Amino acid sequence: MAYALITGASKGIGKAIAQELAAKKIDLLLIARSVEMLEQVSGELTKNHGVKTAYLAIDLSEADAAQKVFNWCSANNFSINILVNNAGYGLSGAFDKYSLPENLNMLQLNMLVPVALTQLFLPQLLLQPQAYILNTASSAAYQSVPGLSLYAASKAFLLRFSRGLHQELKYKTVSVTCVSPGATDTDFVVRAQLGPKGLKAASQVNMTPEAVAKIAVKAMFQKKAEVITGTVNKLGAFLSWLLPKALVERTSMKIYQ
Repeated sequence: MAYALITGASKGIGKAIAQELAAKKIDLLLIARSVEMLEQVSGELTKNHGVKTAYLAIDLSEADAAQKVFNWCSANNFSINILVNNAGYGLSGAFDKYSLPENLNMLQLNMLVPVALTQLFLPQLLLQPQAYILNTASSAAYQSVPGLSLYAASKAFLLRFSRGLHQELKYKTVSVTCVSPGATDTDFVVRAQLGPKGLKAASQVNMTPEAVAKIAVKAMFQKKAEVITGTVNKLGAFLSWLLPKALVERTSMKIYQ
């Protein structure tokens, strides 16, 4: 019996993806930091959908966290055919507002953990008749965003990595999809420490985690390379490509400075 493994599964988009997959009767492995929240989500999914669930409470930003997740799966004979790299966060404001450890911690979670988990689980995924990798990037991946400079860069990395791997595996049994949500009604804005302008801008185009998850899971099973959620976010990505970069960057800076 194969499972879907989801990081950042205790709340927000990760929890909504877990719910979407559970509704399709897919058994789940849930990864996040809070054991209490994981226990609650796990119980709800089993009760509401009758699926098998197991969870591991771990801080994925720790250097050896990805290996610990893999070892936990191996020790429990958990085989996976869906890997959802969803855990991540942002830090808003000037680059030098944060310490080096704070910035590196975010990069570890947003970039290195998805790469490490993909590297570790890919041999197993390739043995499945059909397997999927779903990576959560951001609409910020399509442009430089002063005030979210490092976060946007980390999500651009994840988008490019996902698209490249999608092509590498095109004729194999593993499909790679990258979903790029815009503003979503999650705790992202709290941890990112968005200012009043950023909060106001986000509130005007917010999507629900459930809406994002539905789009993401559908795109994954359709084996799409990438999907941007929401008409406004798609338009924003197009305008970022069409308009002069400096104009787009200065406009963004007014929101996040």
